[in-house]
Amino acid sequence: MSFSATSQTDLHAQPTSSGFLLGAGRVTWTTMMALTLLGSASVAGALMGMAISYRDLPDVRSLAAYAPNETTYIYDINGKLLTGLHEEENRQVVPLDKISPHLKLSVLAIEDSNFYHHDGINPLGILRAALTNYQAGQTVQGASTLSMQLVKNLYLTPDRTLSRKLAEAVLALRIEQLLSKDELLELYLNQVYWGHNTYGVETAARSYFKKSAEQLTLGESAMMAGIIQAPESYSPFVDFEVAKERQNIVLNRLLELKWITPDEAEAARAEEIALGEITSFQRSQAPDVTNTVVQELTQRFGREALVRGGLRVQTTLDWKMQQIAEQTIRRNHQYYAHAADQMALVAVDPRTHFIKAIVGGVDSKKSEFNRATQAYRQPGSAFKPFVYYTAFATGKYTPDSSIKDSPVSFNDGGLERYKPQNYDRTFRGSMSIRTALAQSRNVPAIVLGQKVGIKNVIDVSRKLGITSPIPNVISLPLGAVDLTPIEMASAYATFANNGWQSKTTAILQVTDRSGKVLIDNTPQPKLVLNQWAAASVNSTLQTVVQSGTGVAAQIGRPAAGKTGTTSSERDVWFVGYVPQLSVAVWAGNDNYARIGAGATGGGWMAPVWREFMSEALKDTPVENFEPPSKFSKPKG
Repeated sequence: MSFSATSQTDLHAQPTSSGFLLGAGRVTWTTMMALTLLGSASVAGALMGMAISYRDLPDVRSLAAYAPNETTYIYDINGKLLTGLHEEENRQVVPLDKISPHLKLSVLAIEDSNFYHHDGINPLGILRAALTNYQAGQTVQGASTLSMQLVKNLYLTPDRTLSRKLAEAVLALRIEQLLSKDELLELYLNQVYWGHNTYGVETAARSYFKKSAEQLTLGESAMMAGIIQAPESYSPFVDFEVAKERQNIVLNRLLELKWITPDEAEAARAEEIALGEITSFQRSQAPDVTNTVVQELTQRFGREALVRGGLRVQTTLDWKMQQIAEQTIRRNHQYYAHAADQMALVAVDPRTHFIKAIVGGVDSKKSEFNRATQAYRQPGSAFKPFVYYTAFATGKYTPDSSIKDSPVSFNDGGLERYKPQNYDRTFRGSMSIRTALAQSRNVPAIVLGQKVGIKNVIDVSRKLGITSPIPNVISLPLGAVDLTPIEMASAYATFANNGWQSKTTAILQVTDRSGKVLIDNTPQPKLVLNQWAAASVNSTLQTVVQSGTGVAAQIGRPAAGKTGTTSSERDVWFVGYVPQLSVAVWAGNDNYARIGAGATGGGWMAPVWREFMSEALKDTPVENFEPPSKFSKPKG
């Protein structure tokens, strides 16, 4: 389509490639014509009176800083859209130069072809529209200018009364003095309702045709412009044939104005239209992640800013990994549903502490409760590595240090002495710490906890990022504490990164509608653990997978991890990692019912962990853990 310059007195002036031509002498001529066409002196007097009385009408000066309600969008770390958050108005604002010229022409043609030549009211346009609509037997042209439609939508009620029409005209004159034509057109195209709770051209284009407003063809643009007058009735989602009729009306109007050629019109009519889908109020593609993000942002910015402020939220989620996690949980739950009604999985990148995947339950449609971040369950023996790290950090113990697995008893302050037992109710005498952890012996962990001090174990847990209440009890080394899967995955991630830790988060960055950065969670790693002690934990936990209770978690590359089974048989865990990914998986019942005899973290959860990791790491290079010998051992 080519644009040519036209005279300033041509009422059908075409847009040029660099902008739109403006008419000359607009205020005096247009206003006088308006008063003449409005008829009686009383009506003209009313208009002039309203124009003088600023107190009776809204102050349009606020329009200069007006920002329409805009949808907040949440993306994964690679830019994939996960969901949009909005209330009534689902809208994405775009600048005028990001809107297809075809759409600008189509809207102007059918709604206000003299937009760039009037001052807000167009008397001749009113007469012409009335005549055209009468001859057609239906509404094919709008009588109000775009400026009048804009102030009606922004400031006035929809009542069809003379007083409201007069107010509409006066306010249109005012905003024409306040904003340029391009600014008004941009505001109109972003403000207008396009049906199905969709506002603004960009959101409508992505809904109707799955493309941006900038990419719209002439055929698509004519169809969109044609539905403005009655979007719920003319929508192609409602009646495609009616939408085609409206498209043809717009194309005919473009031809009449000589803004397109007959060949262009014919090509647009013949164009195959591929419809999209209604996008308002769609369910999130990763509800466990987006719900977590929404809770945090609501606390920080408030609900109004979140659903109306047009925020752009880039999460740390990896959509491909999220899909693998969801499929893994769904597939494996069918084997355990008879005993455990829920499962959860959370994956954290040790290098950044970014949350890469969250599955908070077996069916988020039935329950939005996120067990990965909100369920406080006892980790059982998966807590033991915190005790062993505390021992290594003293410099008095190594993975090969000996420890006794023999009957012991402690005075816990009650009437009966505490006598810890191993899972198999046996004792195996003296063994190395590596063996004790690999075989998940309980007594050595209790003994070591007393030697290093439970308070010190709690302090280490805090360094690892655990914020849940931790009781100072003798049985703490066996997991006598309620923690969340995200806390466990994050703590183990710090081991995987040799003691370096960043803030664990599901949000990478948040910007406002203008692009200003509101949140920036670029990793800022701090060394919170002794590196030799952390590497010793990594070495010991590799033995768990190689020959201990976690052999079912072997994935053909160096991996470390720990099983967890509570003595009450209510929770089973496996928490494990490679240098690039730390993952916790859990199963249990929401009502805390017992899972049943024979359910263990090694037998149930280690295979689930293996399945997820094998798929999630398929394209990730194999990395080895750094050995303790690379670091200096603390002095004991």
